[in-house]
Amino acid sequence: MKPRIRASIAATAAALALVAAGCSSPSPGGTDAKAVTVYAAASMKTTFTALGKSFESSHPGVTVTFNFAGSQTLAEQITQGAPADAFASANDANMKTVTDAGLASGDAKLYATNQLTIAVPPDNPAKIGAFADLAKPGIKLVVCAPAVPCGAATVKVEQATGVTLKPVSEEQAVTDVLSKVQAREADAGLVYKTDVKSAGDTVKGIDFPESAKAINNNSIVALTKGPQAALGQQFVDLVLSAEGQKVLADAGFGKPAA
Repeated sequence: MKPRIRASIAATAAALALVAAGCSSPSPGGTDAKAVTVYAAASMKTTFTALGKSFESSHPGVTVTFNFAGSQTLAEQITQGAPADAFASANDANMKTVTDAGLASGDAKLYATNQLTIAVPPDNPAKIGAFADLAKPGIKLVVCAPAVPCGAATVKVEQATGVTLKPVSEEQAVTDVLSKVQAREADAGLVYKTDVKSAGDTVKGIDFPESAKAINNNSIVALTKGPQAALGQQFVDLVLSAEGQKVLADAGFGKPAA
């Protein structure tokens, strides 16, 4: 056999060997990679991101993808066919929307509670000291829209106290309220205690006793039509586990009643 032909055959054999090796050893992100998709209330961003990293560490080859938004928006997306594997709502009403549609795999589980607080810029230029101060003339207040869990809680406090608020804007997610206070576009905003804690020194939190009249229950459930429903249930199990509960407690979430 001529040297040139032998070299050509050898090169072809080497190329085929490389292809075979590539087929037998899938790389991360290849066809064997899986992604579990979790739709979660915006207030869960910090804690669930941490739990997502833990989940990925214990599930090699699995990526956790989150969609953080207002619970009402997420519930609407899920009932319209969004490919979610698990849903975490910041209140009972939006979870009920999903469970009533027959999309839940089993019963939704309570995993945490949350409570409103007032967020103001660090120097508190409007001198807010109590819930009633939010109704004073000239106060630039930002709240969540009534359909959003933090907005529904705000309405409950208004009704319980008889204080009528006149916000300059109503946002679709609690994180949007917080952002406006951080940017000094508002004198104050009604957010969750956990939001203020995660914001560090960018805002100051002012607790008010009336918030106890509107504590939100956070619940979670795996979804029947998710592409990775089994992994969705495993993420739910992590949130409910001792590890998940510690992460939530450290972030300031309350423990659900037994």
